[in-house]
Amino acid sequence: MSKLRFRISMSLDGFVAGPDQSLDNPLGIGGEGLHDWVVSLEVWRAPHGLPGGEVNESSTVVEEEQAGIGATIMGRNMFGGHPGPWNADGPWNGWWGDDPPFHHPVFVITHHAREPLELKGGTTFTFVTEGIESALERAREAARGQDVSLAGGADAAQQYLRAGLVDEMDLHLVPVLLGSGERLFEEVGTDLHGLELVRSVAAPGVTHLKFARR
Repeated sequence: MSKLRFRISMSLDGFVAGPDQSLDNPLGIGGEGLHDWVVSLEVWRAPHGLPGGEVNESSTVVEEEQAGIGATIMGRNMFGGHPGPWNADGPWNGWWGDDPPFHHPVFVITHHAREPLELKGGTTFTFVTEGIESALERAREAARGQDVSLAGGADAAQQYLRAGLVDEMDLHLVPVLLGSGERLFEEVGTDLHGLELVRSVAAPGVTHLKFARR
């Protein structure tokens, strides 16, 4: 069976987004700094149509994360838009424009039904209202033997972690303190369901911690 692989950047004090998140500032105050390390990499910039970029110890980590992924799961908050029912006059189509970087099926966990959204490059957003297990089952079927990426945000990640459904977890620990915001492990408890630290990689501006089932 394909693996569910979760990856996310986190501050030293445990936050994956800063305070005062909004449509104009989805990662909150200071939250953009959690991703400076990856935005500067050539391996990240190329799929987003951006020139240049660095090659360092993080490059191999990101290449490994991107390999073998056939589908992605994310929460409604990460997809974006206002909470509650979709705006029928012009529903939100996500943060990524007309050509998102996924290029495979993406399953959005939400309480509000909506028709699938097909965009360029093979990315189709399917909105799942039946819960996390249904989203995972549908993503695995769509991935056709490849692994499934759990992209976040924090609430979706917490649900999968509590249920013991995450097979691999990559935490990118960034040396900043946000003070408040959205904590990754809020209400997760003390059980990682067999996930153990199997690797650490020090890189410019970040330390990569990989957890897996041995």
